[in-house]
Amino acid sequence: MRYTRLADWLTWLEQAHPREIDLGLERVGEVARRLALATTRARVISVAGTNGKGSCVSASTALLLAAGWSVGSYTSPHLLHYRERIRINGEPVDDEAICRAFAAVDEARAELSLTYFEFGTLAALWLFREHDVDALVLEVGLGGRLDAVNIIDADVAVVTSIALDHQDWLGADRDAIGREKAGIARAGRPLVCVDPDPPEGLRAAVSQSRAQWLPVAVPEQEPDGSWYWRGYPDTSTGAAIQVLGPFRGSPLPLASIAAAIQAVVLLGVAPDIECWRETLGTLRLPGRYYRPDWRLAERVDLVLDVAHNPAATAYLAGKLAGDPVNGSTRAVVAMMADKDIPGTLEPLTGLIDCWYLAELSGNPRAAAPERLASALTGAAERTLGGSVADNLARALAASAPGDRVLVLGSFFTVADALAWGEALGEGEQA
Repeated sequence: MRYTRLADWLTWLEQAHPREIDLGLERVGEVARRLALATTRARVISVAGTNGKGSCVSASTALLLAAGWSVGSYTSPHLLHYRERIRINGEPVDDEAICRAFAAVDEARAELSLTYFEFGTLAALWLFREHDVDALVLEVGLGGRLDAVNIIDADVAVVTSIALDHQDWLGADRDAIGREKAGIARAGRPLVCVDPDPPEGLRAAVSQSRAQWLPVAVPEQEPDGSWYWRGYPDTSTGAAIQVLGPFRGSPLPLASIAAAIQAVVLLGVAPDIECWRETLGTLRLPGRYYRPDWRLAERVDLVLDVAHNPAATAYLAGKLAGDPVNGSTRAVVAMMADKDIPGTLEPLTGLIDCWYLAELSGNPRAAAPERLASALTGAAERTLGGSVADNLARALAASAPGDRVLVLGSFFTVADALAWGEALGEGEQA
């Protein structure tokens, strides 16, 4: 074994391949073949999309577990600990298991170089085979067609949304991005799409793949918070629709939950409305409209959200507007410089009374606070500089009962906030 500590493995992986992103299936597929990982007895749900993937994976996993299935789930990126990425039956695997899996991948790859993400994907599949799980729920890292997750054939493919992000890798418009995400579809198998306005490029690529196109409407939420799911009970007829519900509770996007319900039904899970209502009503995911139960924030409404593109903050703005507070709203923001910063911040402009524009020290991709400030419009107060933790402490200290503090802009931003809470003894939040 090259290393016995997970931290050492991760440090090595960060510099083991000449490029951080190196899309393509040839190298990772060859190592998967050597490890006999390219096929699995488990049923597979693969989830692609610009936003909402992690929520869909979380909901799909919870519903399968509630039905008595054993489940391996794989997501990225992580917030605090790498082990968050690889879960068996909802629980992160331990460091020692990941080290064993990394060692197996390292031995099998021999002369082939793998990226950080490819290495982790193979390690996850190795651990899922070791545990002989009934189902895999896999989150695509980037795009779909050339992503490492796509070495596995999905029984049900899911596309949660198509928006502009990662254009340098996926294409300049929604059509091009949709075609890339459609790459996870397989002939004769369903692709579930919950994007309310799917681009023609996505539909055309699914048609060319000869997969079954299953558009699922996003449920409309009633004033009391309830909603109904409408979907396909199976694919034998292709046209039958039934109504199951209502549901209340989870703060996760309804589109992601609807996609998860549809996906598990297509895998063969029998509808169990009471079980689903209980399961979905208690579902929470750190970083997705997440309210940590911190004593230090008990006077205010603290919301952590990884929203980092215009579509995500537009959704976040709608959640905030529908969940008003009596006082002021302060926002702690740090973002990557390669994102659409003006477009991302604009949907929130009218909802924020004071901006705390933070630094992500040591992250070469991070935008300077001055860059964030130049993208803002409106007359809201602005504070520039300092870490996410320092700015979060300032925002909480300046808040009165009934105020709200929002942390957003990146997984890194939310991770720094969670780490600060953990360091203060609030417990592990991810």
